[in-house]
Amino acid sequence: MSKNNTNPNNKSLSNSSLDITKGNNGGKNHLVKTFINGFFIILCASVAVPFISGLFASFRPGQMLIRNGLNLNLDFENWSLVNYSYLFDGSTGYLDWYKNSLIITIVSVILTLIICYFVAYGFAMYHFKFKNLLFFLVIATMMVPFEILMLPLYKQMISFGLIDTYAGVILPGLVHASTIFFFRQYLSGIPKELLDAGRIDGSSEYGICVRIVMPISKPAFSAMAILSSMGAWNSMLWPLIVLRSAEKFTLPIGLNTLLTPYGNNYDVLVAGSIFSILPLFILYLIFNKYFVEGMTAGAVKG
Repeated sequence: MSKNNTNPNNKSLSNSSLDITKGNNGGKNHLVKTFINGFFIILCASVAVPFISGLFASFRPGQMLIRNGLNLNLDFENWSLVNYSYLFDGSTGYLDWYKNSLIITIVSVILTLIICYFVAYGFAMYHFKFKNLLFFLVIATMMVPFEILMLPLYKQMISFGLIDTYAGVILPGLVHASTIFFFRQYLSGIPKELLDAGRIDGSSEYGICVRIVMPISKPAFSAMAILSSMGAWNSMLWPLIVLRSAEKFTLPIGLNTLLTPYGNNYDVLVAGSIFSILPLFILYLIFNKYFVEGMTAGAVKG
């Protein structure tokens, strides 16, 4: 008969070594988590502190702003709503700039989402000749700096008679390669059996695209709506080239006019900049439910 040669001391030594290993791994994991949390706390502070200091400065007189700069001092006795009242009393044209930016942003975002969705749907759902080559050419446009395209686009706007018009600002930026790429990646994760089921039920290709696929693409639309709105709302270079009339200036251009060789209205500039964040903040609150899902869903296919 064979004897069992297992030594109890060896078992206890192996268990002790496993406990030590687990303890070391746990310590390393805790250190990594602490480092990551600290990094993101610093990152959040680097974003929040300038915004909060700008918010505080928007309630202070311009003299204090020039003398003390942006800071986090809560000197409530010097706070007032004078900057905001001056902003909205009509003397600066701020409301007109705000209205122009809203019109341009809303129209450009809606048209951009619709056009880019249909283009991406074709690349994601259909197979046709030179499909990969055409998609590569679309993506390749992302490598072309806008500064190279400014002069040709400006000449086009002159030939079309769109200088100093909203259309001249909106049309050149309707189709973004990055938006097409994002929609294409998201739509590629939708099962093709869903389209086949729609065809069996007698739905047209347009009906499948609009009535079946578009509703389940709400996270992608939400994410792209936020990102496209940020680009259109903050755009300054192209509107500055196209627009000539002061009453058609967008918000970034209008705020820049407050800085002149004869005097700088920093107090009104800071107040106007803080208030200009409001539409994007509201938009994010509305679509926040779908934003993270839309940004991550297209990254995994299946």
